[in-house]
Amino acid sequence: MRILRAVRSFPVPVRLLLVNQLGVNTGFYLLIPYLAGHLGHDLGLSALAVGAVLGLRNLSQQGLFILGGSAADRLGARRVIIAGCALRSVGFGLFALGDSLGILLAASALSGLAGALFNPAVRTYVANEAADRKAEAFALFNMFATIGALAGPLLGTVLLLVDFRAAALTAAGIFAVLTVAQALALPERAVPPPPRGVFADWREVASDRRFLAFSLAMVGLFGMESQLYLLLPDAARRATGWEGAVSLVFLTSTLANLTLQLRITTRLQRDGPAARWIPLGLAVAATGFLLPLVVPGLPGVLGGVLLLQTGLMTAQPFVLALIPAFGRPGLTGTYYGLYYVVSGFAAALGNTAVGRAMDSAAAAPWLLCAALGLGSAAALTRLHRAGRLPAPARPLPTPARPLPSEAR
Repeated sequence: MRILRAVRSFPVPVRLLLVNQLGVNTGFYLLIPYLAGHLGHDLGLSALAVGAVLGLRNLSQQGLFILGGSAADRLGARRVIIAGCALRSVGFGLFALGDSLGILLAASALSGLAGALFNPAVRTYVANEAADRKAEAFALFNMFATIGALAGPLLGTVLLLVDFRAAALTAAGIFAVLTVAQALALPERAVPPPPRGVFADWREVASDRRFLAFSLAMVGLFGMESQLYLLLPDAARRATGWEGAVSLVFLTSTLANLTLQLRITTRLQRDGPAARWIPLGLAVAATGFLLPLVVPGLPGVLGGVLLLQTGLMTAQPFVLALIPAFGRPGLTGTYYGLYYVVSGFAAALGNTAVGRAMDSAAAAPWLLCAALGLGSAAALTRLHRAGRLPAPARPLPTPARPLPSEAR
C-alpha cells in the first residue's frame, strides 16, 4: 500500500512511465537472455556470427545514447519514447521472422537503437515531471524496472516451451502495445526551439568538467552492478553445484529492491543532500564483495547480493536526480545520454577485467570489485567536499501534492 500511495502521489505522466518501464524490462528480458542460445543452437550460427549479432546490439545502444538524449531535448521526450518503443517492436519482430544473418544483424541494430532512444528520453521526461521529487520518482522507477526484469525471464521460460518465435513475437507485441499506449496517453510537452546546433550542445556537455569527473567517478557503480549477472551468479553456482542457485541471486536482489528501495530513498532525502548519499551507497555496495571472502558458501554470496543491492538502492535514485542539475534545462537528455555512454563502456570494461580475474586467484575478482567500488566512493567524496557537485532541488518537508487518501 505504501508503494501504491507513492505512485498515486505523482502526476499521471510519471505513473504512465513507471508502467512503461515495467513493460520495457518485461519485453526485453523475456527475449534477450535466450537470444544467444537461439542463434547458436536453433539456427546453427558460428560463435563469430553470434558474437557479431549480440555485439552489434550492445554497440548500437551504448554508443548512440547521446543521440537519443539530444533527440529528447530537441524533439521532445514523448516523441522519442514512442519512436524507441516502435523500433524495439520492429527489431524483436525481425528476430521472430528472420533467420538469415543480414536480417538478424538488422534486428540487432534496430533493437539497440531503440534502447538508445527511449532510455535517456524516459529519464528526461520523469526528471522534468517529478520536479523536486526526482529521487523518489527514480526510486519507484527502479522498482518497476526490477519487477519487469524478474517477470521477463519467467515469461520467456514459459514461452520457450512453445518455441523462440513465440517469445520474440510476444516481446514485439509488448513493445507495440507500449507504443500505442504512450501515443494515446502520454501528454505532449512544449519544447523551446534550440538556440544552436546539436554539435554545439555536445561540445557544451563534453566540456563540462564537473560532469565528466562525476561520470568517470561513477564507473565503480556500473562495474559493480553488472556483477549481478556475472560474478555473483557464478559464485552461487559454484558454492552449491546447482544451476538453480542462480535464481536465488536474482530473487534476493528483487525482494530487497521491492521491500527497501522506497523506504531508503524517502528516509535519506530528508536527511541531507543527494551528493552525501552516493558515496555511502558505493561503499556499502563494495562491502558486498568482501563478505563472500569472509563467509563461505551460499550464505556469503547471498549476503553479498543483499549488501550490493542496498548500496545500489542508496546511490542510484540520487545519481539520476543529480544529473539534470549539472546543466541547463534544455540539455537534460544530452546529459543523460552521455552518462549512459560512459556507463555502458564502463560496464563492458569492468566485466572484461572481472572475467580475467575469475580465471586467476579465487579472491581476485572479489577484491577487484571491492576496490573499484571503494575507489569510486572516495572519488565522489572528494568531488563533494571540493564543491564540484551541483545541488538538485530539495524535496519539500511534506509531499508536493497530497496523497489521494489525504485529499479526501
